[in-house]
Amino acid sequence: MEKEGYRPATVRSAIEALKSVARRADLLDSEAVKTYLARAKVSEGRKERVSNDILRFYRYNHIPFEKPRYRKIEKLPFLPTEQELEQLIGGMNRKLATFLMLLKQTGLRCGEAWALRWVDVDSELGFVNATPEKNSKPRKLKISSQLIAMLNTLPKTATYVFHLDHTDPLTSLCHIRRNFEKKRKKLAVALQNPRLLQIHFHTLRHWKATTEYHRTKDILHVMQLLGHKNIRNTLVYTHLVNFESDDYICKVAKTIEEAKSLIESGFEFVTDIQDSQLFRKRK
Repeated sequence: MEKEGYRPATVRSAIEALKSVARRADLLDSEAVKTYLARAKVSEGRKERVSNDILRFYRYNHIPFEKPRYRKIEKLPFLPTEQELEQLIGGMNRKLATFLMLLKQTGLRCGEAWALRWVDVDSELGFVNATPEKNSKPRKLKISSQLIAMLNTLPKTATYVFHLDHTDPLTSLCHIRRNFEKKRKKLAVALQNPRLLQIHFHTLRHWKATTEYHRTKDILHVMQLLGHKNIRNTLVYTHLVNFESDDYICKVAKTIEEAKSLIESGFEFVTDIQDSQLFRKRK
């Protein structure tokens, strides 16, 4: 797979899948493997991915194998409320909270965020330069002063923002994901909100894409934001969700600084009233 140009994360995922199957069936017995897959209590999408990994393994070892006809069932992604995201971010440690806030504001893939270097962060102008993965486009993304302040609290002892130079990026990303899942579980119990358990790193990308499309109604803008080269990929992320019945958080700004702070926090201007400005943001 490495010789054929597969990404390291894909190679590692395939190895783990084959090891998992080997613990439950004779990997060299294709019929036994098919029986295991048929009875396995996992999603159709998971079975399809494992079948592809097994097919490559059998081709390499010249073992006849007719791949089962599993197909991923398309589902609408889970979209949390912004209040739930803020609760989740607020319950994390400094590093995890900054990482999640970066995903929320930019729509980066977790691998792209994990590859962020300090030289990619423009604190003065409020931008980050995203190094693309999965054959997507490089892009320059706006971030808030709040996120810049959070980034500046992290130690600048390495080239990368979130991991050390000498560590394996894939291993350390898996470590922070497990740490996130542990803290997420505790927070869901403490807040008595099981919906938090459905939030993953990629959920924030779905959330950003969907809310950005709802705000702009510009599919090409969302396509550029996500770094997609094919608009079909963008359509997967921009599910039309009806936000019209959602409640709003309303804020009043009496000074330019207050208005600036509200806009950077995602509030949108509504109207002027009695020498003040009204702003709102969906909960």
